[in-house]
Amino acid sequence: MIAAANGPTTGRAGVFGHLALWSQRHRWSALLLWILAVAVIAVSAQSAGSAYRNDFTLPGTDSQAAADLLKRHGSAQAGGSVQIVFQDTDGLSGERPAIVRTLDRIRDLPGVAGVRSPYADASAVSEDGTIGYATVVLDAKAEDMPEGDIARIVDTAKSAARDGLVVELGGDAVRGAEEESGGAEGAGMLAALVILVLLFGSVLAAALPLVTALFAVGGAIGLITLASHVFTVADFTPPIMMLVGLGVGVDYALLIFYRFRHELTHGADRQSAARAALEAAGRTVFFAGCTVIIALLGLVALGLGSLQGVAVAVALTVLVTMAASLTLLPALLALFGDRIRRHVLTRSAKAQAKGREESVRWRRLASAVQRRPLPVLLAAVVALLALSAPAPGMRLGFADAGNDPASSTSRRAYDLLAKGFGAGFNGPLLVVGRGDTDAAEQLRATLTGTEGIAAATPPLPSTDGTVFTVIAFPTTSPQDASTAGLVHTLRDEVLPRLGRRTGADYLVGGPTAAAQDFADSVSVRIPLFVAIVVGLSTLLLMLVFRSLLIPLKAALLNLLSIAAALGVITLVFQHGWFGVQPGPVEAFIPAMIFAIVFGLSMDYEVFLISRIHEEWQGTQDHSLAVREGLAATGKVITAAAAIMIVVFAAFVLSPNRMLQQFGLGLAVAIFLDAVVIRCLIVPAVMQLLGTHAWWLPPPLARHLPKVALERPVDR
Repeated sequence: MIAAANGPTTGRAGVFGHLALWSQRHRWSALLLWILAVAVIAVSAQSAGSAYRNDFTLPGTDSQAAADLLKRHGSAQAGGSVQIVFQDTDGLSGERPAIVRTLDRIRDLPGVAGVRSPYADASAVSEDGTIGYATVVLDAKAEDMPEGDIARIVDTAKSAARDGLVVELGGDAVRGAEEESGGAEGAGMLAALVILVLLFGSVLAAALPLVTALFAVGGAIGLITLASHVFTVADFTPPIMMLVGLGVGVDYALLIFYRFRHELTHGADRQSAARAALEAAGRTVFFAGCTVIIALLGLVALGLGSLQGVAVAVALTVLVTMAASLTLLPALLALFGDRIRRHVLTRSAKAQAKGREESVRWRRLASAVQRRPLPVLLAAVVALLALSAPAPGMRLGFADAGNDPASSTSRRAYDLLAKGFGAGFNGPLLVVGRGDTDAAEQLRATLTGTEGIAAATPPLPSTDGTVFTVIAFPTTSPQDASTAGLVHTLRDEVLPRLGRRTGADYLVGGPTAAAQDFADSVSVRIPLFVAIVVGLSTLLLMLVFRSLLIPLKAALLNLLSIAAALGVITLVFQHGWFGVQPGPVEAFIPAMIFAIVFGLSMDYEVFLISRIHEEWQGTQDHSLAVREGLAATGKVITAAAAIMIVVFAAFVLSPNRMLQQFGLGLAVAIFLDAVVIRCLIVPAVMQLLGTHAWWLPPPLARHLPKVALERPVDR
């Protein structure tokens, strides 16, 4: 069994103890190996550069079939496009020479397949003649366009702006080139350092978990940069890796470091304390890290290209972070252990001289919960259910230019187009058909007469003339729920009827329809994903604790905290609380938050329950074990959670809406898990269960292999 709260560990070292001993004896070698490895990876990644690319293909969906059809038959709609929006309150007719001259220059730029002037199509100018747009057709999809080519288009178009003439640009390619990175990482690290200094009272002690996390994140990001040349890795992966890596890295290192400090205060020397920390908290980190990785790899079951790359990248980050905590941190403890030991003992002596008992407040909290476990449990569960209530009404989608900062050219172009041509102009539907001329004309007539469609263009033929496209403009904005309903109505009712009449095949595609397909795909596949993650994680905990009720309790409580976090995201980002621009929740946010939070919650679950189990095996007094388990872990769990919360919450300051949602969801989930669940619900449930908490049906006990979290040791 690992060291109990009342004395240092002695006896034979296990795997993690041997790992600690090796890292301590070869401290300089371990440190130099990490420095060398991270340096080589960083230099290699810098030399090779990144090859991030987004894969939003959705085989089997109408939008993907439409895109493939257009590409095969050489349609101009197969590539990306940029809209150049012009506005002159006196009318655009007087600006014609300057606009035409600018568009001629853009036509000769790299990456431009064609340019359609607003003067070539009456429908490209608003009814009052003050707003018009030119369409720049790109020779590749928006996500595949080099940023330099897009920047040249933007600069050339903007050069036409002058007093009276406003020029703005929109389109996915422009939005991608315009995105800025915030300083969220730095703010999160600074806040984490402050918390660690307050916790340990030493800058040196506080710096060790941060240094460990930085090594891990640096190595992982370099590896993924290199891997992007071989695998499909989305361009939004690095900030997510940094977000999770910093939080998890500090969290894991803190759990080990805190146990190291605990052993020092109970009389262990530096080497024994490090071994005990690795045997106890190191095992917790290992099993918790495995749970996070299992949860992340469960995203592969969703079968969504970009999401799979993100999941593998974040799983690799957690793996590297776990390795750094188990090898680099013991080496750092060996290098600076004597100074840390002197500081820890001095601080402990001062606290004892003042009559302060460590963890006394947590022991009192546990006692209060144990006196009235049922009321505490009911109150906490009701609060979490109340926060979870908005989650079932969550509407999935993707942010568009309407959610961009008001100062961005993409947002200003979006607003001008909506003002001049209607809200739905920014989210057109590409209805692709294969048939004769009559089928094409009937399609346009049918779309024009369909409720929810403001206008439809004449059929646009492909290069080979076998496929045609009609662009339909909804009356509502791209993110409006009515637009999603229109997509389903066209596919399920309007177009099948028309197809039976004309004998032609029709598909609804375009960015708006593709976003809806992605959201629908996530909604359909997420139950399988949840079942896989919960099942595997429950099995792992069953192996660790040899209990049936504890894994089931952990799974239910984790699901509850995640549902509450998703409810908060829905209130803030979908309903516009706190002045946030209302809109749908990014389609992959629920799956990512579920995978990461479900895994991270196991950190605290394993850490707390293992200490309760340790005390129970030593005393056979269940109430005492629950009380002492919370007393021994409450402070470090709260501190670790506080660090992750500030790191995650810092990303709310990011200009990227997806990172804002991600950061808020993770911060809320960790807060609820550490404060409400670990400090209130778990002690209450464990008190109510009593010794039944450790029950395992005999058939399962016979067949399940034994995976000990604690090792027997001599006292």
